[in-house]
Amino acid sequence: MPFYQQPNSSIVTKILHVLKTCNSSAQLHQIQAQIILHNLHPNTTITFNFINACKSLGLLDSALNLFNQLHKPHVFICNNLIKALSHAQMHKHSIQIFTQMHKTSIPPNNYTFPFILKSLSDLRHLKHGQAVQTHVTKTGHYNDLYVRNALLDLYSSCGDMQTCEYLFDEMPQRDVVSWTVLISGHRNMGDLDEALIAFERMQFAGVLPNPVTMVNALAACAGYGALDMGVWIHEYMKRNGWELDVILGTSLIDMYGKCGRIDVGLCVFQDMVEKNVFTWNSLIRGLALAKNGKEAASWFFRMEEEGIKPDQVTLIGVLCACSHSGLVQMGQCIFYSIIDGKYGFSPSIKHYGCMIDLLGRSGFFNEAQELIERMPFEPNSVMWGALLTGCRAHGDLKLSEFVARRLLELEPENGAYYVLLSNLYAEMGRWSDVEEVRRLMKEKGVKKDVGSSSVELELKEQAYELLAP
Repeated sequence: MPFYQQPNSSIVTKILHVLKTCNSSAQLHQIQAQIILHNLHPNTTITFNFINACKSLGLLDSALNLFNQLHKPHVFICNNLIKALSHAQMHKHSIQIFTQMHKTSIPPNNYTFPFILKSLSDLRHLKHGQAVQTHVTKTGHYNDLYVRNALLDLYSSCGDMQTCEYLFDEMPQRDVVSWTVLISGHRNMGDLDEALIAFERMQFAGVLPNPVTMVNALAACAGYGALDMGVWIHEYMKRNGWELDVILGTSLIDMYGKCGRIDVGLCVFQDMVEKNVFTWNSLIRGLALAKNGKEAASWFFRMEEEGIKPDQVTLIGVLCACSHSGLVQMGQCIFYSIIDGKYGFSPSIKHYGCMIDLLGRSGFFNEAQELIERMPFEPNSVMWGALLTGCRAHGDLKLSEFVARRLLELEPENGAYYVLLSNLYAEMGRWSDVEEVRRLMKEKGVKKDVGSSSVELELKEQAYELLAP
């Protein structure tokens, strides 16, 4: 279809020239007024360039205003605006344009579907996405690679990996994006073994990975503890001369830290030219997991010296490192510097949790209990559980009883806490209290959990959660 031209071509030429050099919102609004004045908005070329100018200036509302004055815009214009709105995270507007296309009988093409599906994917609108999939089939674009990849991303983002796998398996052709969506989908759903299997399948299929593939594969290795696969990925990048940018480098450090080889992660860190706060956090977190608190604190202070502002995750990491290494004074110093506003934010419940864990592990029970009572949050079961673990490790049965009863008040249906309290009374020789706890369990219908170490397990899980990025 030829572009629409207004009779006065000199005005069209002038406006197109000004649009390409437009650099301010005021100038853009003046151009928009001229377009409306001379009735040039049906001109596809002018509208296309106007949308591009709006994109560069971050003024997509102006593009929408002009678009809404069009009676039946060319599909080329619709696609350009849907793409711009999708990239700008203005997903509801891109969906509205797609809906308007349907109402005004503007047939979508293979360029329309990937961007509308991206908007639906980001919004997690699975039902709307399934409706678009029906349009894809009806218009004959089902086997278009880019459209199919967008459908994979929709189902993956919405957590429907069964359908994602089905669509993937029946694809006539796949590229690196197809495989990366599959790997990242399994990784995001916590199916780390499936993510790694998909990555191996990709190698056998002879498809070369890209940096996004590697970041997702490294994250799966980190969560699954697949050190050998992580090392293979690192060696692959070296062999193929990949630049160790900040994202890949940070992913490698995170993988080595979580797989117990933070010494290698430290070498990666030192080889990196560019680092950001996430890179430093990965290093400190890895040292914390390795129970190397002094070195973690040393790198934390070096981070400050180099002018990198710590964020909340940084402080959680260094406090956990202090906790695992028994560095009470250092942990207190760092914690109270957060309270004093040194870092520009107040301590969260996770920071308090780290500090209570540190004090409990080190036998400072009174200080831990006082901190729990003073903090501006209601203590949760993990905090009391952290204190209980410390009490039991140091043989303080009296305080253990007090904390165990607090846990029962918070979670009266948790059988593990009854068992803990019963075991405490047994250790103290208070057999009548043991019988009383058992009677309470029967009255409440609470059953004893097999292997009653759920409190310890919960604490370990919370420690990983505290260290999570």
